[in-house]
Amino acid sequence: MTEPDAVPSENSHRSDGGSAEKPQKPRGRRILSGIAIGVPVTVVVLVAGLFAATAVLDIPSPPTLARLLTDAPSGQGLLYPARPVAASPDPRPFPVVAAPLPDTVPWKGTQISVTDFLETTNTNAFLVLRDGVLTHEWYRDGIEPTTQMASWSMAKSVVSLMIGRAIEAGKLSEDDRLVDILPELATGGEYDAVTVRNLLDMTSGIDVSENYNPYFPLTGTARMYLSQDLGEFVRDHRGLRFPPGIEGEYRSVDTQLLGQVLAEVEGTSLTELLQRDIWAPVGAQDAATWNLDRDGGQEKAFCCINATARDFAKIGQLVLDGGVAHGTQVVPPAWIARITSPSPHQVSSWGYSAQWWHPAGGDGRDLSAIGVYGQFIYVDPGTGTVIVKLSDHGAEQDEQETFDAMRAIADFR
Repeated sequence: MTEPDAVPSENSHRSDGGSAEKPQKPRGRRILSGIAIGVPVTVVVLVAGLFAATAVLDIPSPPTLARLLTDAPSGQGLLYPARPVAASPDPRPFPVVAAPLPDTVPWKGTQISVTDFLETTNTNAFLVLRDGVLTHEWYRDGIEPTTQMASWSMAKSVVSLMIGRAIEAGKLSEDDRLVDILPELATGGEYDAVTVRNLLDMTSGIDVSENYNPYFPLTGTARMYLSQDLGEFVRDHRGLRFPPGIEGEYRSVDTQLLGQVLAEVEGTSLTELLQRDIWAPVGAQDAATWNLDRDGGQEKAFCCINATARDFAKIGQLVLDGGVAHGTQVVPPAWIARITSPSPHQVSSWGYSAQWWHPAGGDGRDLSAIGVYGQFIYVDPGTGTVIVKLSDHGAEQDEQETFDAMRAIADFR
């Protein structure tokens, strides 16, 4: 019997009268069969190639890279290894006394409601404290007070507070050269002149661009963010754009180096320092995490503390209260003076000092930790106000306008 797919050909019988040749499948079906086999094979080869490429580049696997393009920035801490930060053994919730906010705030030449301000800037959490009292707390749907959200570069300001403690303890000096603490980074050139002060004030000149573009992830800060070996990354990036100390230019690599310096002089991880020296004494209510470059590796010092809005607010209150938390001097007064006084070189046209920003305008006294995608711990000593705003807004988008709105809220009585 002939197979259903077979079609007799003109030469289905031999000319010598021998037995019939084996029936042939139609050519079109053979081509389709080849495609059906070839497509999965090609996909497998491409996927294998992608996995091999990410392994060679020492960056996360393709599924993780794909999620970076789709997951909200606030939750990307879940994509990376992390060390846990325990809640304080003596958690101290803020006292709560509700108070009204202004009806409107300034926004790009007009006035809009606070609700519109929060929606326009894709806010996830918004807290207002006045003189240590929580007067306003808002979360978008799906976010709870216990939801951990990514700090992004607000972590830089936390690293600064721990640096201040190390300096007060005599373990470190702002005049120390980077390569005297981490001699494996010595080049014999101008790089060796970089000091802790240069790193703190973003005047190192180290040539690692501030690139956050997820579609071009293999250069600058985006590449550092993906790196699974930050020690190797900083060794591979020791070129300078300008001699250290002559101008300010924002560079996340400066904070990564500060983190490595801090871990070296303290003899422990940044996570342990955060838990012991900051989280516990301020009375953090919830656990947090700090992302690592790889399992068991080192912290991404320039970003990536994942914590609740309430506990980020405790960092702001600590600064507002002169480094004191619940009667304990947690951060030295000299360091609070350091971060609240802009350094000589501006960064991106704003004042900057030891990893804390001094935005243009206002009375010149307010300062803030800032993270990309709209993260703020805003501190206004003049009104005794701390505002925490955690968002999924655009990279470096509407920051001055956001400060104008937060100043209006701080000034409202």
